Amino acid sequence: MQIKNYSLVEKLIKSGFTDKEAKIYVSVLELGGAYPSKVAEYAEINRSTTYHVLTTLSIRGLVSEIEKKSKIFYQIEKPDKVIRYTEGRIRRAEEESDQMKSILPDIEGLFGALGTRPKVAYYENTEGMMAIYEDMIATDKKYEMLAWSNASELEKVFPTKFFENFRRSKEKIGITTKGIIPDTEENREYNAKFFSGYKKEVVPEIKYVKKEKFPFKGEITIYGENKIAIINLNKEFLTGTIIEDETIHNMMKMIFDLSWNSGLVRE
Repeated sequence: MQIKNYSLVEKLIKSGFTDKEAKIYVSVLELGGAYPSKVAEYAEINRSTTYHVLTTLSIRGLVSEIEKKSKIFYQIEKPDKVIRYTEGRIRRAEEESDQMKSILPDIEGLFGALGTRPKVAYYENTEGMMAIYEDMIATDKKYEMLAWSNASELEKVFPTKFFENFRRSKEKIGITTKGIIPDTEENREYNAKFFSGYKKEVVPEIKYVKKEKFPFKGEITIYGENKIAIINLNKEFLTGTIIEDETIHNMMKMIFDLSWNSGLVRE
């Protein structure tokens, strides 16, 4: 690099100049004034950028433009202009700060309104589905989990160890479960297969619907205090969504109760 006083470049950068502004300002200073092409060569910055930065520095009053031989020649303004420029930046920053303080109540009002909107998170693949299930047990409070699910599909999606840890965590927390699932031989064996040896109160209470009429291969789970998980259990298109909203959560609980107590389900 041709710039001799690089420590001055670094000091200008710390004072608020950009890297290119500092290099070009010091280049003009060390050259005692120069045409843009010479400044670009000296600062080792391409010409178009150099023209742009010189124009910016000129507008700020830090360099001046003089016409020489029908060309624009740049030279440094008095050094105290740098102080004036910095003081001007401070004044503008203070004005912007005061303006921001004045509109802060409007921003806070809009931000507060966001709290009433449902929060939605989207997940994909096996890792995403595991993240959804981990969210179901990310609590130390007991609650009743409600689900429409094709239970036999779960073991095809989750690693054996993960699903075992999930069930044990539910038992430790004391999460109870009600599930409505298609009436198949595999689903009829679900509790015996996966909850043998567990506390009776955490073994899912299950009701069945006709598989021919309701052959669903996904899952809707109502859990926690205000969350619903919707999962596509098709291994080729594993996707899931968590909706966090108290109103929707409570409405889905009502719909589940209607399903649970309807004539469409059976023990």
